Amino acid sequence: MSFRSLKKKTVMLICALMLSLAGCGREPAATGNGNAADETMVLGFAQLGAESSWRTCNTESVIKAAQEAGINLMFEEAEQKQENQIKAIRSFIAYQVDVIAFAPIVKTGWDNVLSEAKAAGIPVILTDRTIDTDDESLYTCYIGSDFITEGLMAGDFLKKKFPQDNKTVNIVELFGTVGAAPALGRSEGFREAIKDDSRFHIICSQSGDFMRSKGKEAMTGILKYYDDIDVLYSHNDSMTLGAIEAMEEAGISPGEDIVIITIDGEQEAVDALKAGEINCVVECDPMLGPTIMDTAKKIKEGEQVPRNIYSKDNIYTEWDDLNEIPPRGY
Repeated sequence: MSFRSLKKKTVMLICALMLSLAGCGREPAATGNGNAADETMVLGFAQLGAESSWRTCNTESVIKAAQEAGINLMFEEAEQKQENQIKAIRSFIAYQVDVIAFAPIVKTGWDNVLSEAKAAGIPVILTDRTIDTDDESLYTCYIGSDFITEGLMAGDFLKKKFPQDNKTVNIVELFGTVGAAPALGRSEGFREAIKDDSRFHIICSQSGDFMRSKGKEAMTGILKYYDDIDVLYSHNDSMTLGAIEAMEEAGISPGEDIVIITIDGEQEAVDALKAGEINCVVECDPMLGPTIMDTAKKIKEGEQVPRNIYSKDNIYTEWDDLNEIPPRGY
């Protein structure tokens, strides 16, 4: 059994345990006088997959927060396939859950199924990733990071790393899943940050699908084609760690021969930052569970909630006191 399969099975076992502890039916609890108590809230959550330590932590945060909030959680993991998420959302609609939350794999292709949720009177929360739609009423709010801001933070570090001179700086970009909100936002923000400095050139931009194995595969090919790379800007730590493996196999010193900027803030990436193998880590907080549960309760109770609820993400660089970075937990 592969590590990824074992990790996925572990997450699903945790989910099953949490559900059994919290109760998985919609039967109202009985009171001492025999009257029915208020029905327990049911939240349907469609996770996109288990592609990284970040995602595993995000899943565990959702499961734990549901248990602590007394919310019955219907959890489905889509194995990186949009059709599986759509199927899961339709099952939540059929079950008539109170609220649906999901992390959309890509930005487009959701209007039909979300229209079905709207017709059924079930509010929808987007979490971790956003969507493109002409009908903004199809979802109630978004909970997660501001990906454009993350890209801006990465670009701002790069400008500080390379003080003004006439040297051309060649950049390789590893972006995530094609069409995914983080890939689009992190690219947009980064380009916005460096657009006014003619020294910076993105010589190659390639997808690694947010996966370590594909990050390594992509970087291995890139290193065979380009021999003048100054910077790697990678959209997540899993791809970055795979790219570092490719560099080391090619006799390149990561963090020295090639400046590395990465996003997520996994413990392994922070450890690499401390070891000098990564130069900058932009945080993307995965622990969204408590905010999702609190927001879902407010929506069920008819309260107005902000349209966008952004996490507070930090940036850690080679110039910081790295001993002050708390354990990541993922």
